[in-house]
Amino acid sequence: MKYLLDTHTFLWWNMDDSQLSPTAKEIISNGDNEIFLSAASAWEIAIKAARGRLVLPEDPTHYVSNRINLHGFQALPVHIHHAVQVYKLPAHHADPFDRLLVAQSQIEAMPLLSVDEEIRKYDVQVVW
Repeated sequence: MKYLLDTHTFLWWNMDDSQLSPTAKEIISNGDNEIFLSAASAWEIAIKAARGRLVLPEDPTHYVSNRINLHGFQALPVHIHHAVQVYKLPAHHADPFDRLLVAQSQIEAMPLLSVDEEIRKYDVQVVW
């Protein structure tokens, strides 16, 4: 099955953070699943690192691509149809990155691995 990682899920997986749920750990570690990271998450990580709100063990340029390769994740580009899908979303969530992840999850029919309760308000499958 295919799953889309929320940004925090990607970071927690890579940092072996105890906040990552057992269900999320099981899904990500199951080699039968295809795990995707959105370009929107890479963008969010880069912005947070540049602003000093996220400290990584290496430059985000290398960190994201190295971790994607290390874990065998797939990159999900942001396409025009993903971006304009945000227009159809109710204003439950103000975070533009999360709104784009919701749109991608809907269009690509991938459950979103996220702890974010605001995301659950959308018509999208969330697993945690």
